[in-house]
Amino acid sequence: MSAVNLKNVAVLDNPAPFVSPFQFEISYECLSPLKDDLEWKLIYVGSAEDETYDQVLESVLVGPVNVGNYRFVFQADSPDPSKIREEDIIGVTVLLLTCSYQGQEFIRVGYYVNNDYEDEQLKEEPPQKVLVDKVQRNILADKPRVTKFPINFSPEENENGEQPCPSPENVATEINAQGDEPPCSNFSSVECS
Repeated sequence: MSAVNLKNVAVLDNPAPFVSPFQFEISYECLSPLKDDLEWKLIYVGSAEDETYDQVLESVLVGPVNVGNYRFVFQADSPDPSKIREEDIIGVTVLLLTCSYQGQEFIRVGYYVNNDYEDEQLKEEPPQKVLVDKVQRNILADKPRVTKFPINFSPEENENGEQPCPSPENVATEINAQGDEPPCSNFSSVECS
């Protein structure tokens, strides 16, 4: 059983210009007190084929976390377009909101993001070089893909100090009404060392 349950993520200021900050109102509940902070991260997937183009837009620690309900607004800068291949700026990509405890990711919320020109003329005749200040992003907020990973919230209870590695059968409980496949391998992978 998870010590933290994500109750809701509301995408604020959507659609918005590509260069605007991202804003999410996150609501969660804690069922047992945690001695360490939760780490929330927002990752922009710059290329479906190459994860070296992924950008961590923001990482924040939230704590202390006692039993109760919590809500906060998580804000992150837009991705740096100079770190994205020109051909990958316009089109569909993925945004990942993750939460970890003691370095163990236990929840991942993935959103498809469509980047395109708002101006019809630019859509019909796109310039050779992308005009980033004219691009609008639209997060498909009503169709998130939520993946939960089982983790040990009390690692001190593990006698040998090692983190248990989840088996492939119980790696993720996916909530996805549409049954869509993830657009990139980052979406539902878990690695144990």
